[in-house]
Amino acid sequence: MRRLDVSIELSGSEVSIGQITGNDARDAGFAYADAYLASDHAQPVSISLPLREEPFSPAETAAFFDGLLPEGFTRRSVAKWLRSGADDYLSLLAGLGSECLGAVRITEGADEPAEAAYRKIEPCRIKELAAEGAVESSQMVVESHLSLTGASGKVGLYYDGQNDEWYLPVGDAPSTHIIKQSHIRLDNIITNEQMVLMTASKLGIEVPHSFIIDLGSGRDGEILFASKRYDRDQMSDRLVDGLARPYRKHQEDLAQAMGIPAISKYEEPGDEHFSRIAELIRNHSSDPITDIRKLWETTVFNWLIGNTDNHIKNISLIYSTDLRTVRLAPAYDLISTAVYPSSTHNMAFNIGGKYSIDDIDRTAWSRAAKDIGMGTGYALDLIDQMTEKLPDALNTSAEELCDGGFIQAPDIRNRILSIADMRRMH
Repeated sequence: MRRLDVSIELSGSEVSIGQITGNDARDAGFAYADAYLASDHAQPVSISLPLREEPFSPAETAAFFDGLLPEGFTRRSVAKWLRSGADDYLSLLAGLGSECLGAVRITEGADEPAEAAYRKIEPCRIKELAAEGAVESSQMVVESHLSLTGASGKVGLYYDGQNDEWYLPVGDAPSTHIIKQSHIRLDNIITNEQMVLMTASKLGIEVPHSFIIDLGSGRDGEILFASKRYDRDQMSDRLVDGLARPYRKHQEDLAQAMGIPAISKYEEPGDEHFSRIAELIRNHSSDPITDIRKLWETTVFNWLIGNTDNHIKNISLIYSTDLRTVRLAPAYDLISTAVYPSSTHNMAFNIGGKYSIDDIDRTAWSRAAKDIGMGTGYALDLIDQMTEKLPDALNTSAEELCDGGFIQAPDIRNRILSIADMRRMH
């Protein structure tokens, strides 16, 4: 029988909240600790795991906790480093749970955790991270005991902006940025993502601050994508190795919040993810009207720029430091997938009954507005406003990137504009 201890950071202090016990994924269940349930600060770790005395089933437990782990090749690479199976999520959590998305930390055994520290990363290793692919990022993930969701090669690092230096967090030291690699995915995907995020910001969509780390000529294999973690608050009153140690803020993606395993992040007919997301926001957000509008605008933006990877693990909730209030998190992982011929034309969830991005028209959007409880006229006006403003925002973003040395930006811009022009005819 294994026991993994689960804690969460509340207003800067780590609090034990419960345990996962079981032999393996088939019988492992999470239960809140009696002391935590009796405390004044007790709040659920997930909307899908409400406060109660009874343990949660293996399926309920895995939907949230397995959802903290990497997917795909990164998961298999990390499992190899840890000498465990990719399906053994308890062992992966035990090895990676010191630094997860959000404020959760997971440990196993009575050993004292490694002291919090930040180890400076030499420029040569940053170059290796850009050049070597997911194997190098997987090694860094294991070294820092850090778990980030998703299938792409990425790692959490600490950035000292004043001195332009990067650090690997160890022990319980939090990271400040998520770093993604480029060439192991699709051509110019980092330039694509940065341009799309810049464009979204110009259109009033809240996104994390991000930038491209250029280690050569701005081409794949020589660049990295850096995104500031919205689930970290920089606080200068706590220092680790002379660096300000940030507070963790809890977050969960919509798959975790709805109790859906990562393998089911793309909607199957009948799932109705869009309306379920809106219902969840309406029931749990401290500002549901604003958050449903944010959800609508981000979904419309994905349609306009041709992003069909808008699944429910790419939408998250962010909690206050005391876990008492929740809001829709800033939009992230925004790229134009449609510029790549190999990408699917099906959206990750249906819009008014339509899956193909080419079939979604004004009628479908009208039905979608009703599905999530928005006024049709108001919702369609928001589409018209964004459609009108998109070309200027995209052109400006491309020019800024091109001026910064990323000469592929105009070509990606032109391909996105051609996609957006097709949407105008709808």
